[in-house]
Amino acid sequence: MSAALRLARPEDLDRLMGLVTAFHTEEGIVQDADQTRDALTPLLEGIPHGCIYLIGPGRAPLGYIILTFGWSVEFGGLDGFVDEIYIRPAVRRRGIASEVLLDLPKALAAAGMIALHLEVDRTNSTAHNLYLRTGFKPRDQYMLMSKKL
Repeated sequence: MSAALRLARPEDLDRLMGLVTAFHTEEGIVQDADQTRDALTPLLEGIPHGCIYLIGPGRAPLGYIILTFGWSVEFGGLDGFVDEIYIRPAVRRRGIASEVLLDLPKALAAAGMIALHLEVDRTNSTAHNLYLRTGFKPRDQYMLMSKKL
């Protein structure tokens, strides 16, 4: 199974909405459709703060990954955050997410990114194992904290 990546564009919005809705439903993320569209649209239009890749065939993507970009003094430069990664349930456990999480960081590093971060549910051992296998490590002294503005 190929985890070929294609940068998502504005014309992919409806296709992407279906995938994002499926992921949010699975994860219990409550967000109305307008809010989701408003969050995705700037990324599809080329805002410099992040991007979205569709995974697999363009007409019937197997999933997606959303990256956001930042700057870290601690890590020494450009860093990124895997905001969401989703693979359709019917094609999970075929190495697709592993391939994405091994290959994409290489391309990002070649483009100047220093570090890539992600967040994982503490109770999701399947995701923990995936992220460990693909080189992500927990930072025992730190935990992600958020404040909604």
